[in-house]
Amino acid sequence: MEKVQLREFHQARWNEPVIMEMGTPGERGILVPQAEAAVKSEVGDGVSVLGKVRRKSRPALPEVNQALVNRHYIRLSQENMGADNTLGISQGTCTLKYSPKVQEHVVSRHPGLAGVHPLQSEESMQGILKIYYETEQIMKEIGGMDRVSFLPASGGHAIYSNAQIISAYHKANGNSHKNEIITTLHSHPVDAAATSILGYRVITLMPDEKTGLPSLEEFKAALSDKTAGIFITNPEDTGIYNDQIDEFTKAAHDVGALCAYDQANANALLGIARAREAGFDLMHFNLHKTFSSPHGGGGPGCGALGCIEELAPYLPKPTVEFDGSKYRVDYDREQSIGHIKAFLGNFPVVVRAYMWCRTLGAEGLKQAAVISVLNNQYMTDEILEKVPGVSLHYSPEVRRMEQTRLSFDKLFEKTGGLGIDAVNARLVDYGISELWQSHHPYTVPEPFTPEPCDSYNKEDIDYYVEALKTVANECLENPEMVAQAPYKASRHVPNHVMGESFEVVASTWRQYVRRFKK
Repeated sequence: MEKVQLREFHQARWNEPVIMEMGTPGERGILVPQAEAAVKSEVGDGVSVLGKVRRKSRPALPEVNQALVNRHYIRLSQENMGADNTLGISQGTCTLKYSPKVQEHVVSRHPGLAGVHPLQSEESMQGILKIYYETEQIMKEIGGMDRVSFLPASGGHAIYSNAQIISAYHKANGNSHKNEIITTLHSHPVDAAATSILGYRVITLMPDEKTGLPSLEEFKAALSDKTAGIFITNPEDTGIYNDQIDEFTKAAHDVGALCAYDQANANALLGIARAREAGFDLMHFNLHKTFSSPHGGGGPGCGALGCIEELAPYLPKPTVEFDGSKYRVDYDREQSIGHIKAFLGNFPVVVRAYMWCRTLGAEGLKQAAVISVLNNQYMTDEILEKVPGVSLHYSPEVRRMEQTRLSFDKLFEKTGGLGIDAVNARLVDYGISELWQSHHPYTVPEPFTPEPCDSYNKEDIDYYVEALKTVANECLENPEMVAQAPYKASRHVPNHVMGESFEVVASTWRQYVRRFKK
């Protein structure tokens, strides 16, 4: 087989200030023409009509020209590694999926989408509401649920909303004694966090040392009349699918608990397995992962929350309804958990998911799942065979699904301390973004969790494995050099560990100005 050649890479490095520190007073990027006399006669100066909502002072915006703005953001983009200029295989569990550019053009440029206002009348938004309604039908079919809401702003928000629905359901049925939630250590940590915020006592099941999965016997022992619900990710972030999941949900139902499926990563299961058949009452998909929207930086996001008919009255409001001739928005929902997002939520993400599903069709969605699993199993075999210092914890004989949690523990031992942090730093020098490791706590030492899903071809995977192999060999042969990496990134020798002195000083420019009195 022809040897894979790694590409030359050197990232741009600009000593670029933030945009708020740039510009010259009076400088403008565009000059807005003054209103004509006929316009002024109708609306006046266009400002006084704002009344009390008008600002008392002008916003502190940078005064910059158009060319400077263009250069500034292009420079920043050159210092980033995004989905468009590097392999996203590194970002395991995030299922970083290709988003066809036609979707971006439609969402951002089509006047019927980009120009819509949430306060328009229902009559003028029938096309928008139709997209919501039809996307709901698609998601209902994929998950096996009876209703789906697109109001949650993220997967974590959907989990919290599911917990609210469970709470509302038990309250309505007089089950005030049900105050416990069961989850597993390898489920997404937000399953425990979101339910804990609502005041539930959270019981977390530890994984079996051999299989990496929770024990059914221990799960049954944890169940009681106090159990309000269970929140489980399957396959968990190890990539291992729990084939006893229906026995877990049956046992939970036997004590009157509801079952919530954290299916943020559904890449392996589209058109193959559904939450309903596994016995779940609630679930969510991450549209910004599995269903094509770009993922990163905390948004844009949408957690598609699904439920069975019995729980539909508790869905957040509004819902989109259709009477056979007209679409409408329903705010009149007495048992609803209430408003969780303004208007109809993150509409562009719903449009992208709608376009992606309609383009692929039912068979195409299933094929995406098949390719995701095939890609991951091929990549896992290649890494274990060719990359030195890598091991696979938990049931090595069991095939992983759409991702695999691997370990550089052997490399760490052989090199006396060069593990995942060192590999990550050096990997950047080959134009590949850092490997995602795992949620805390690190049950797998020196973890990394790559995921090729259906977006990549064999050549992409081979290149990725070759880069990993090269870096691992460098750790063994020239550890001093690797310890000082990266060399070709925009910033060198990053601090991977946030020590006691680490402090988030500001998350916005306004906070920064207040903090440092600039």
